[in-house]
Amino acid sequence: MADMGLFRETVIAWAAGGPGEPARELAGRVSVRAAVLLEGPSDSAAVNALAASRGRDLAAEGVCVLPMGGAMSVGRFARLLGPTGLGLRLTGLCDEAEQPYYARGLERAGAAQEQFFVCAADLEDEFIRALGVPRVEELIRAEGDLRAFQAFLHQPAQQSRTPEQRVRRFLGTKKGRKIHYGRVLAEALDPGRVPAPLDGLLAAL
Repeated sequence: MADMGLFRETVIAWAAGGPGEPARELAGRVSVRAAVLLEGPSDSAAVNALAASRGRDLAAEGVCVLPMGGAMSVGRFARLLGPTGLGLRLTGLCDEAEQPYYARGLERAGAAQEQFFVCAADLEDEFIRALGVPRVEELIRAEGDLRAFQAFLHQPAQQSRTPEQRVRRFLGTKKGRKIHYGRVLAEALDPGRVPAPLDGLLAAL
């Protein structure tokens, strides 16, 4: 839905110091009921792709999938969108290392009761463990990145890393690659192998 995309952009502008009235007006017009707060666009791509694979259109359901531009922004977005702001239901994903920070930010925003789902390292790590390194490497080949991946593997810094660590690092070495593979990895998941944080998030919406 185009209006949900516009709502998302107005909220991001609001969080950056812009006016809040456009977001308030659009929230009513679009009938937004929930916001999924995610660290970045690769997480958003994954959530939207997995939802689509299950026949769901989150925007049509009144759910705004919102990349915050970094975990440190969670308190600001929670204040604007949660109980003290637009009154939307909040949920999302966070990395295990950042869970205490999320808890503090949500508590300060009056949203401590909201449920967030925790990834062990990050969402890419969850995907790699669910799919397995050989399957991820197959997808890298299918996406035309095999030559770049092989060159990456020959770098001295990669020699001491595990196969899982190397694949995960490769996904973040080029601008836009994590976003692209967020969708690709999500679409490659078997229904019974969806990482628990992502499965729980969609089940809760």
